[in-house]
Amino acid sequence: MTNKEKARERREKRMQEISLLRTIPYSDHHRWWSSENVAVVTGSNRGIGLEIARQLAGHGLTVVLTARNVDAGLEAVKSLRHQEEVLKVDFHQLDVKDSSSIREFGFWIKQTFGGLDILVNNAGVNYNLGSDNSVEFAETVISTNYQGTKNMTKAMIPLMRPSPHGARIVNVSSRLGRVNGRRNRLANVELRDQLSNPDLLTEELIDRSVSIFINQVKDGTWESGGWPQTFTDYSMSKLAVNAYTRLMAKELSRRGEEEKIYVNSFCPGWVKTAMTGYAGNMPPEDAADTGVWLSLVLSEEAVTGKFFAERREINF
Repeated sequence: MTNKEKARERREKRMQEISLLRTIPYSDHHRWWSSENVAVVTGSNRGIGLEIARQLAGHGLTVVLTARNVDAGLEAVKSLRHQEEVLKVDFHQLDVKDSSSIREFGFWIKQTFGGLDILVNNAGVNYNLGSDNSVEFAETVISTNYQGTKNMTKAMIPLMRPSPHGARIVNVSSRLGRVNGRRNRLANVELRDQLSNPDLLTEELIDRSVSIFINQVKDGTWESGGWPQTFTDYSMSKLAVNAYTRLMAKELSRRGEEEKIYVNSFCPGWVKTAMTGYAGNMPPEDAADTGVWLSLVLSEEAVTGKFFAERREINF
C-alpha cells in the first residue's frame, strides 16, 4: 500500500469516527445550555454555516442565521423549519465587510435577545478551484475572511452574556493557514517566528502582514514575496484568522470566571460545498461537527486559543 493510499485509509476511518460521534447525543449532564441561549452563525444560508446552524438548533439552542442576501437567508430558515418545526431559528441580514451592517446587527441582537452566548464566524469566500491560484479578488478575500471575522468579533464581545459556563467564539479556518505547516507556509522565517510567538503577536503585526501581501498583489510582486503557494489569498486570510484567534484568546483570558469567553478556530476539511465546487471529500454534516462541539463543550473541558480538526487539536 502506497503512502497516499494509507493516508486515504486513515482519513476515511476518521470520517467514520466523526459520523459516529455525531450520533451520540449530549446527555442532560452535559447540557449547560437551553433554548434561552443564543448562537449566531455568520454566512449560514448554505454549506458548512447552514449545517452548523442546523445542528446547534437541533441541540436546543436559539440560532440566528445571517446572510448578505435577505432572500437567501429567509429561504435557509424556511428549509430548516421545514425539516423540523420545533427548531428555534431566526434570521437577520448581515454583511461582515460592512461596519454599518455589523452595528445594525448588534443593535438588533441586543434589542431582540439581550445578547448572545455563542458566535460562529463562518462567513468566508474563496475564488480559486482546483489548481487555480489567482489573486484577482485578494482584497475581497482578506476583507471578508479576516477583517470580517475580526470586526464581527470586536462588535459581539460586549454583547456576550456573562455565564459560569463561559461564552464561545468559534472561527472557521483552514489548515492552509498554518504558520508552521510542512507545506504552504510562509517563507519568511522571521515573520513565522513573530506570528508563532505569543509575546510578539499583536493585531498590528497581523494587519501589517496582510497589508504587505495586498500591496504586493497590487504592484504585481506577490509571487516573489514568500507567501503560501496554494490558494495564496485564501491561505493568507486564514493564517490571519488563526493568529487573531490566539491573540483574542490571550486578551480574553484575563477576564473573571463569570465573564469567560473561550475562543478557538477549526478546520472543517475539504468539504462538498459551493466553495470547493462540490469537489470535497467530506459532507457538510461531518465538517460542521468540530465547530458544534467547540460551541457546546463543557466549561471544565473547554480550552481557548487552540486550533482543531476532527475534534483533535492541531498545530497552528
